[in-house]
Amino acid sequence: MTSTSDVDDLAALPALAPRASTAEHAAQVLRLQIAQGRLRPGTRLREEQVSAAFSISRNTVREAFRLLSHERLVDHTLHRGVHVRTVGPDDIRSMYLTRRLVEPLGVDAAIGDADTLAALRRLVDQARGTAAAQDWDALGTADIEFHRVLMSACRSPHLSAMFEHLLAELRLAFLLLPDDRALHEPYVTRNRHLVVLLEAGDRAGARAELEDYLDAAERHLLGVLA
Repeated sequence: MTSTSDVDDLAALPALAPRASTAEHAAQVLRLQIAQGRLRPGTRLREEQVSAAFSISRNTVREAFRLLSHERLVDHTLHRGVHVRTVGPDDIRSMYLTRRLVEPLGVDAAIGDADTLAALRRLVDQARGTAAAQDWDALGTADIEFHRVLMSACRSPHLSAMFEHLLAELRLAFLLLPDDRALHEPYVTRNRHLVVLLEAGDRAGARAELEDYLDAAERHLLGVLA
């Protein structure tokens, strides 16, 4: 289910913006490529290729790799180099434990927040169109965006930054799925129901729906990996 090829994937890396030659910018672009599934689990990231693609030094590339390793998006193995991480069952459990701890904060903050509720409603409407077009990868991206917006209601840059790293790692798990539709399609209806509960100000109902939502997603991912 993973790819160890690197030439085709890395050849398509986008150029960095002018003067954006820092390790942080390089890590940001690589993080986005991973989150969007352009660099799949198991893909080897070669220093020389990333250096050439971004027109940055190999020292800067190594620092970018260290940042991504700290975020658990890549693994650096002796004699094998740097690879996009392949997550396992323990990783899934850890991610969903964290989601259960932090996402209820987003539920609480979203109630009564007209801007957040409007954004969530728009995402639900867009997701229905994406599902109708049977674009399951895009639907997975829309589901991640839904939860990103939900957490943004907390208005905490620190919490949002932490959650962003978690979402990128979660996308690594999604990329292992042989059937994207089975995981993502049911959550069009579930996200819509969650928005209805939030708009009604039903804090207990929204929290219960979120908990059941996360339980179901975790079971599905663990079942696939098993």
